[in-house]
Parts: sequence; structure tokens; C-alpha cells
Amino acid sequence: MLEHADIWLAVDRLAHRQGLSASGLARRAGLDPTTFNPSKRRTAEGKLRWPSTESISKILMATGCSLADFVALIGAVPDRRTRHVPIIGYAQAGTEGFFDDAGYPLGTGWDEVVFPDIGDPNAYALEITGDSMVPVYRAGDTIVVSPQSGVRRGDRVVAKTASGEVMVKELARRSARRVELRSFNPEYPDVVLAPEEIQWMARVVWASQ
Repeated sequence: MLEHADIWLAVDRLAHRQGLSASGLARRAGLDPTTFNPSKRRTAEGKLRWPSTESISKILMATGCSLADFVALIGAVPDRRTRHVPIIGYAQAGTEGFFDDAGYPLGTGWDEVVFPDIGDPNAYALEITGDSMVPVYRAGDTIVVSPQSGVRRGDRVVAKTASGEVMVKELARRSARRVELRSFNPEYPDVVLAPEEIQWMARVVWASQ
């Protein structure tokens, strides 16, 4: 008997086979980009939510995948170049308990998605919400963050301040006295902080398109 997790696993594997995130797969099929996001796989009350037959039909048509091939993805051996990456919503990222003092993921409450293995066992994903990162990232996009990757000027980064705020910006400049973070959306101000005001900063290494 097919279980809830089996169907979603096949969706994730089909997305990966196409070089897409779940959001990217939904876009290609003409669906709302959040249709297959982890947050949509359960209701607010925790009840299991299944993908509709219409949405499955649309992703099969968009990718040229047959129903038999889709079902086969449920029992397929995962690509060794992929791994399950923990993911949470961007709005949750500032909540205590998701990261240690160095910016490594920990605790409970994480969902998981399948992503290409980027070589960082501590990599994690954030599901974008809101419009503060438009036009670079939009609501429903997923970004993968690597705490072990070095951060350089011009990189897109996730930073957490000493006050607990988490933000996604571009590192415009960093010196011994100040860190300048540029906003993607011109309607939101750039941020200038003293180094001691930043708890950690990690590079964005992948984003769904």
C-alpha cells in the first residue's frame, strides 16, 4: 500500500532528476510554486496532505515522465550524489533551537528534502517567504546554505544577529569595524553592523529557479 511519504518521495526524486527543487518542478508544470513545498505536505493541524491527481498529472506532462516511471521512483535507489537536507521556513529560522552558536542546524522541527550533495554534511535549506528578497528570491523558492563554506565579498549569505534576527543579504563589505549587508529588494534598507553584532554568517550555495 502506498503511504503519504512514498508519494512525496517520488515527487522529490522526479524534481531532482530534472535538476529542480520541488518549487521549480511546480513552476515548470504551471502550478503555484509552493504546491509541493514541505510546509504544504501537512495541514496546520498536522493532518497529512496528499498531492492532487491533477498536480501529479501536470508534472508528468511537464517532464515527459510516465505514470509507471513515477511509481518506480518510489522504490528507486537514491542517487549517491544526493542527500536528505533539513529544511525549515525562513520565518522560523530566527526561532531558538534550530541553530547552534556557529550556525549549524540542530534540534527538532526540521522537515527534509532531497538535494544534490554539496559536500557539506551540515548544509540545510530555507524556504523563502515574503517579498524582502525580490527579485533574487521569491516566496516559495528554496535556498541551500553551507555553514562550512567560506564567505567572501559579493556572496549571498544568511546572517544571524546577536539579537536573534535572521536575514538573507549580499555581503557588500566586511572590515574589522563593520559589516555591510546589501538588500536585494530596494524597498528594504541595507544593514550595517559591527562584527560583534553578528552571531554567524553562512554562504548561500544553491537556490531553486
